[in-house]
Amino acid sequence: MTRILIVFRTGWALLRRDRVALAVTFLLPMLFFSIFVWMFSGGGGGGTSRIKLAVADEDAGVAGQRLIDELARDSSFRLIRADPDQPDAPLTREGARAMVEDGEVSVALVIPRGFSDGFGGFASGDDDTVALELYADTADPIAPQMTGGVLQGAAMRAAPDLMIERGMGQLERWAGPMTAKQRDVIDRWLPQVRADSRASADRADADADDARAARDGPGVGGLVRVTIIDVLGAEKDRSPVTAFYAAGTAVMFLLFSVTSAGGSLLEEQENGVLERLLGSRLTMAELLLGKWLFLSSLGALQIVVMFVWGALVFELELFTPGHLVGFAIMTVFTSLAAAGFGLVLAAACRTRAQLGGISTIVILGMSALGGSMFPRFLMPETMKTLGYLTFNAWALDGYQKVFWFDKRPLELWPQVAVLGALALTFMIGARLLARRWEAA
Repeated sequence: MTRILIVFRTGWALLRRDRVALAVTFLLPMLFFSIFVWMFSGGGGGGTSRIKLAVADEDAGVAGQRLIDELARDSSFRLIRADPDQPDAPLTREGARAMVEDGEVSVALVIPRGFSDGFGGFASGDDDTVALELYADTADPIAPQMTGGVLQGAAMRAAPDLMIERGMGQLERWAGPMTAKQRDVIDRWLPQVRADSRASADRADADADDARAARDGPGVGGLVRVTIIDVLGAEKDRSPVTAFYAAGTAVMFLLFSVTSAGGSLLEEQENGVLERLLGSRLTMAELLLGKWLFLSSLGALQIVVMFVWGALVFELELFTPGHLVGFAIMTVFTSLAAAGFGLVLAAACRTRAQLGGISTIVILGMSALGGSMFPRFLMPETMKTLGYLTFNAWALDGYQKVFWFDKRPLELWPQVAVLGALALTFMIGARLLARRWEAA
């Protein structure tokens, strides 16, 4: 029994001395637990991120304006009503659709002419019932359906008096005209409805019901008719998530592979090879640049294999001129930045074991925040902003621009500029940290 206790105490003593092992054992699970709690419980900036909703009002009627005012009060949305290029001009149908096509918003609401005239027809299919139109990007599967559902509750809260008047009109149309006394009762009741409509709405319950009211399909039925128009998917015979997951998986495992390969510096130091190399005519700068080129080429090949597999097996549209050029640009800069990351991390560590533990914590944390594990468009606003501090977010945004939004190569400049700056920063950091090997 004594010997068993000695082994037991020895195991704890060794774990206590190994700070990296302690971090992987206790810190990493807490980190992931915290990240996902912030994502789903609202701790990361108020729950699910607010939906940016572009609104074009062609109707300019009372019902449409009240509906817009109700949506503006809803905490689920951040309305965009002005043309981004002309802030003083209202957004048009064409402008709203262009914002969806360019990836500026996931959904845009168009209130067509005649909507107010037919408001209150209860989506019954009457000729004078005009449907609201939602231009949607189905790469975000949540925003269009949630918006369609919320519109039903918003319509009821926005103008119950108009719905009552419309309903009475339908009743008279099919059942005959009301008597003077009945009409007098309705006329005296409607002002009270208008005054009490806002006070009688329970927003929390209504929003929960609205979210459950959304359903899959080309439109959403209910108090108002809503037609969902997939402006991108209608032109693309492919799944929007294929490129996203190819990029997310490739970038995360790219970081692991280049960090592991960059650890050869530590192995060379431990077995004396590094000292002999630096004793020759080879300089540390040349050694780092050579390894940087090797790791970059390795990373680029890894990404190419992943996307070719996606093209052959999952019908990812890789082999088109526009996609190939954009893919090549993003892959080169992503690989250069990742290789620099692997070298600076290796230069900062003392042993291969330390590198393995630290890289696991850092890479998995970056991948969770940066969108490799969970789509960033579903994250709260604060976490989406924090994601831009990671390598992954910029790389994934660039690949999504190429494969989903069909952006031209010149439009990739923000992602390319950041990845290029990261590559340069990482290499400068690696060179400064590597000075300890020269001094030794």
